[in-house]
Amino acid sequence: MWNQKERDLLKDLKGQEQLCVDKYLRHSECAHDPQLKNLFSQLAQQEAQHLKTVTEMESGTIPQMNGGSQNKPTFTAAYTAESKEKKDDCYLCSDTLAGEKHVSGLYDTCVFEFRNQQARSVLNHIQKEEQEHGKLIYDYMQTNSMYS
Repeated sequence: MWNQKERDLLKDLKGQEQLCVDKYLRHSECAHDPQLKNLFSQLAQQEAQHLKTVTEMESGTIPQMNGGSQNKPTFTAAYTAESKEKKDDCYLCSDTLAGEKHVSGLYDTCVFEFRNQQARSVLNHIQKEEQEHGKLIYDYMQTNSMYS
C-alpha cells in the first residue's frame, strides 16, 4: 500500500509520537502547577491517540478521523513572581513547545509526500491538532509571563 518513502515517514512519525507521549507523561510528573500537570496529562492522551492512528496507518489501515480536540482549557496565572518553580515549569513548556513545532513540521512534510488523499487528510488532521497543542502551551506560558 505504501511506497518506501511513505513507510519511512510513518516510522518517523511513530517514533516522534511515542517521544511526545513519554515526554508529556514525564513532564506532567515534574510540573509544579496543577494546571500544567493537567494540561500535560491531557496532551499525553491525545498524543497516544495520534500514535495509535499512525500505527494503524503503518499496518495499512487509514482510520476515519472524528471531530477535533476537546474543550480548550483556560488558564489562570499560577505565578506572580519569579521563582524556581516558575523557571522549572517554563523549561518544561519551552521543551514541549519546541517538540510540537518539530512534530508539526514533520506532519507538514508528510501531507505533501503521501499519494493517498485519505492518508493526507488524516495526517493534516493530526497536524492541526499538534498546532493546537502548541497554542495551548503558548497560552499557558503567556498567562504566566513565560513567553517573550
